[in-house]
Amino acid sequence: MFSVSSASTSSSTAATEGSRGSRSGSGRHGQGPAGGGRGRGLVRAAAAVLAGGLVAAGTLVGATAATADEAGQHQGGATAVLDGLKTYDTAVLHTGGEDGAAGATQELPAGLFELDVDGGGQLKTYCIDIHNPTQDQAKYLETPWDQTSLGANGNAGRIRWILQHSYPQVDDLAELADEAGTGPLTAKTAAAGTQVAIWRFSDEADVEAKDAHAEKLADWLEKEAKSVAEPKASVALEPAAVSGKAGERVGPVTVRTDAGQVSVTPPADAAASGVEVTDKDGKPITQAADGTGLYFDIPEDAADGSASLTVQASTSVPVGRVFAGLTKSQTMILAGSSESTVTATASATWAEKGAVPALTARKNCAEGGVDITVGNKGDEAFTFELAGTEHTIAAGETRTVTIPVAEDQAYDFTITGPGGFSKNFRGVLDCATAGAPVPGDDISTQSGAEPVPAQTGTSSTGAEGDLAETGGSSATPVIAGVAIALVVLGGGAVFLLRRKQPQDSGE
Repeated sequence: MFSVSSASTSSSTAATEGSRGSRSGSGRHGQGPAGGGRGRGLVRAAAAVLAGGLVAAGTLVGATAATADEAGQHQGGATAVLDGLKTYDTAVLHTGGEDGAAGATQELPAGLFELDVDGGGQLKTYCIDIHNPTQDQAKYLETPWDQTSLGANGNAGRIRWILQHSYPQVDDLAELADEAGTGPLTAKTAAAGTQVAIWRFSDEADVEAKDAHAEKLADWLEKEAKSVAEPKASVALEPAAVSGKAGERVGPVTVRTDAGQVSVTPPADAAASGVEVTDKDGKPITQAADGTGLYFDIPEDAADGSASLTVQASTSVPVGRVFAGLTKSQTMILAGSSESTVTATASATWAEKGAVPALTARKNCAEGGVDITVGNKGDEAFTFELAGTEHTIAAGETRTVTIPVAEDQAYDFTITGPGGFSKNFRGVLDCATAGAPVPGDDISTQSGAEPVPAQTGTSSTGAEGDLAETGGSSATPVIAGVAIALVVLGGGAVFLLRRKQPQDSGE
């Protein structure tokens, strides 16, 4: 029996929002590329999220214990922990009133965050999610644009241009000030001006730097920004899971990396199991480059089981890569990187007979859910039921099924099978910026030196793995979500998961 279980989830779901704040044609800055009407503010409403059900049945015989992937659908790259806001000055946010009422202004810090990379290294990032909070010591994962709010943002490429042409990539502040015509800049005012320009594109925020020189920098960056393509991942493996039979080379798993070369670590029990990592001709591989195909070479007499390989490099993560929180925390975009450790992991499963599924997952922001991709390299069909619909994956077939998840919903579910097989998928679906808050919402950012969470947005606390609580200001009700109930076949009713209405993109 192939089963699926779930841990509890929680959400702090913003429902419907008005048009987001930006500069009008008659405003301070004129009509920029991200222009539009001033936002009416975010309308927050508590809404119960119904449980979604998934039932799976099939055959997976004798699999050895497998360690659940920490981030589930993480495609690889850098993993880091937030260390706080380090280099910043002051910005002023303008929010529109409801139904013609007077708007409000609020001062908030604006600048560079720092994150410590697991395995070594440091990242500098700017915020691209002004109204969302950060969590103290939140864990962040390198994430493709299409799994974040940038996927639907036509100005995403302009944000990357700003990062490439401002501080800290341009660290000669006199040169930057001269080119932009700002007057003298410090690290703090340069960081603030850069953050303000980014917010105008990422959130369509009506925001300005308090310092006059920083404001001139923000205006120049906004005016000059051009669209630049998304950078390549620091490292990833595609697909992250494969399956087959003993006596075969199972794969390929293709290396995708911005680094010149990555090291390849074979399965931990390779000496005992005889499983090797090779190229398509069976030659063992210990080093690989972008585009290299990796195979699990399974001995013919190997017992049914599973194994994992890891690729790793020490490299600078490309500027413009997005970092999304493993728990609900403000989305970041990379402005600078030291030499940092980046990794990606892929697994293989094999069996003598029956269905032999391989499962991967990724956020699907376009559809509002998590895509579970199931491949079956066995000799029997693999059948499972999702939200009342039965799916059959024939031998040799691959198919993707989307589990609906509400915006801002935390999810954590584990797929298990005989012999200790376990595959975990967890994270937060954070595909849209929150929009402008209603007047009176507290928006603050704390420095990393202070004994409180570093944040922009309403307050929130919680450690990694704590999916039960997200906080808010007095204007933001906490919205509790119920668990996605994933039950064994025949083990109970299957419920549908209700999603909130999609937010206005502002474009």
